[in-house]
Amino acid sequence: MAAGIDVKDLNAWFGSRQALRGINMTFPPNQATAIIGPSGCGKSTFVRCINRMHETASGATVQGRIRVGDVDVYGPEISAVEIRRRAGMVFQKPNPFPTLSIYDNVAAGLKLNGVRNRRMLDEVVERSLKGAALWDEVKDDLRKRSGSSLSGGQQQRLCIARAIAVEPEVLLMDEPASALDPISTAKIEDLIFELKRTYTVIIVTHNMQQAARVAESTAFFLMGELVEFSKTEQLFTNPRNKQTEDYITGRFG
Repeated sequence: MAAGIDVKDLNAWFGSRQALRGINMTFPPNQATAIIGPSGCGKSTFVRCINRMHETASGATVQGRIRVGDVDVYGPEISAVEIRRRAGMVFQKPNPFPTLSIYDNVAAGLKLNGVRNRRMLDEVVERSLKGAALWDEVKDDLRKRSGSSLSGGQQQRLCIARAIAVEPEVLLMDEPASALDPISTAKIEDLIFELKRTYTVIIVTHNMQQAARVAESTAFFLMGELVEFSKTEQLFTNPRNKQTEDYITGRFG
């Protein structure tokens, strides 16, 4: 079941370098939100803070509050493993486990959480691959082919299937189509429309046309700060901030 996300006064550092400054945002459930901005503006750091990937970097620290549904992401009683189950992550470059079959790639998170029932695993693998629009392409090769033998676009959809197999509430996508060809990109975008029926989706993208196509709301980040956050149509057609206008019209970035 999808959960809303509430971010209050979020600051993040890599050692002494501050990557995010005072971010305040609220994401409603079952919608897609795009995060845009030039390279190095904090987009990826932001989504990595939501599922506690940021803290895996050497010297990285976080200050502020993030809630996914009613769960305090950085609360003392909650583990990073639990948060990463609730907030699944899909990275820029597809990263299937190269030595595992398609089946075992999807089932990996479930097995890590102690699920051993074969019938349950079969059901979840099928449901997740269907949810990632990949089932019909791989159903006859689930155990015969490795995840790394698939095409780039198929690998990315396999990673989405792996992420949704553990039934997260939120799906974080960090430039999921930037390494893909146009046909695979279109499939990922079509998939986002289906996924947000079940999950809250945040997508980091350099592609402003992609943001306009898939997201109800869009946020513009610059130098670690949230410059503007509004409905996508408004941000692209009537931005309130001059920096936003300069970026989307190509004056910098």
